[in-house]
Amino acid sequence: MADIIIVGLGPGSPTQISLGALQALKSADHIYLRTAVHPVVPWLVKELNLSPTQYTAFDSYYETADSFDEVYQRILTTLTAKVYAGEKLTYCVPGHPGVAETTAAQLVDWAEREAKAVEIMPSMSCLDAVYAVLGIDPTMGVTIGDALDMPDLIPRNPMLLTQVYNRLIASDVKLRLMNQLHDEHPITVVRAAGIPGEERVATIPLYQLDTVPWLDHLTSVYVDPPDLPVSETDLQQTDHFYPLDPLVNVMQRLRAPDGCPWDQVQTHESLRRYLVEETYEVLEAIDQGRWDNVEEELGDVLLQVVFHAEIAAENGRFDINDVISTVTEKLIRRHPHVFGSIEVEDAEEVSRNWEKIKKRERERTGNEYTSLLDGVPLGLPALTQAEKTQAKAARIGFEWEDISGAIAKVKEEMKELKDAWKDNDQNAVDAELGDVLFALVNVARYLDVDPEMALREATRKFTTRFRYIEDTAAKQGRNLAEMSLQEMDELWDAAKQRSSPTSPSHDD
Repeated sequence: MADIIIVGLGPGSPTQISLGALQALKSADHIYLRTAVHPVVPWLVKELNLSPTQYTAFDSYYETADSFDEVYQRILTTLTAKVYAGEKLTYCVPGHPGVAETTAAQLVDWAEREAKAVEIMPSMSCLDAVYAVLGIDPTMGVTIGDALDMPDLIPRNPMLLTQVYNRLIASDVKLRLMNQLHDEHPITVVRAAGIPGEERVATIPLYQLDTVPWLDHLTSVYVDPPDLPVSETDLQQTDHFYPLDPLVNVMQRLRAPDGCPWDQVQTHESLRRYLVEETYEVLEAIDQGRWDNVEEELGDVLLQVVFHAEIAAENGRFDINDVISTVTEKLIRRHPHVFGSIEVEDAEEVSRNWEKIKKRERERTGNEYTSLLDGVPLGLPALTQAEKTQAKAARIGFEWEDISGAIAKVKEEMKELKDAWKDNDQNAVDAELGDVLFALVNVARYLDVDPEMALREATRKFTTRFRYIEDTAAKQGRNLAEMSLQEMDELWDAAKQRSSPTSPSHDD
């Protein structure tokens, strides 16, 4: 004999309850309902002649808990306490107990751990009713999602979202879908599928979803996928294997108790410097056109990524597959003009859409910016950080009309630097020199020059010429430290002519 009977109440019509489920309810000493907000419950109370003392609904938990997870935990705690007390439990859920019913699944898991016998009395699921209304065959491929936890990445096959309870949830669903679909993309809203007199079906443009007035706990949304201009194999992914697995396996071996002592003690914090160093080594190899080195240095950067992911996996946060999946989904989500039905004219419009999508993502996660200047990483190199900060301010018109204003600002800051130097005020010198650099970055922005790369190139050029001075002096048997500035300057001019013989004055 079962210790627990979990009964499905069907989508909402008495005709959708199975005979086995109805018989189990008739035999129950007491009935527990996940929710009484279900069209079949009033009929059931009347049909079984139930008094208020013969059934318990958990709707009050939904009203007082802070989250659905808390609701489900409280329901599970209540039900398991009844079983511990020796009660034969009859627990009812809408639809089919095995379809999108968290508390039913949790109760079954608990029963298996506690060696309690469970019997499932299924009825028609809400999904079956929706399939019938829409006239679709789920065996042809339908992705089922919960509106409260829907995926960011729209699947390649049709998607059915359940539990679109209200306009707030509908608004969140709309924003997520609009990251990849056109505002006019048609969707179908289905309420109370299969319930005579209650059923509502409407196909509307996506942007109207949160304006539908009859959304409730019986509402689902059906979304056809966009026509994607890619082949079926373009986005194929496996669930358990990524090409990085061999590298991950090596890293796991290094981090094992009998692995490498150095690798074992590393943390996210201790590895920070190496990620930066390896990144700059990639840039150096690119600047030098040494493509074999680029390949090797990119591998070193990838090693750092895998290292960080493995440390995170050991702490139960995420693993490398999560990293790959997240960035893949983000790329697809932020390119709706490639993977969705959005149309763009040029790269500038792509950038505008990119910012809109990022804004929606921040709103959805509660990480909205409080300032126009938010979002510039503090860990960036100073020149790059300055350039990005200026560019953000310029978006709302906080900039000179043309480059002449930026150049005049450089001259102004240079004068203030000179004055601070004359006054022998070191604090002012520090501040004014920073202002000069900031103003120069602004000039670079007007000229569409990356200031970080420009300075790197200038440093490379200086290094090449200075090494020429060293090599020439050594060939002449002379000591650089004993040479005068004029002598070294002559060699410097020779180095300039050597690097730009047709235009010696061009490269200063």
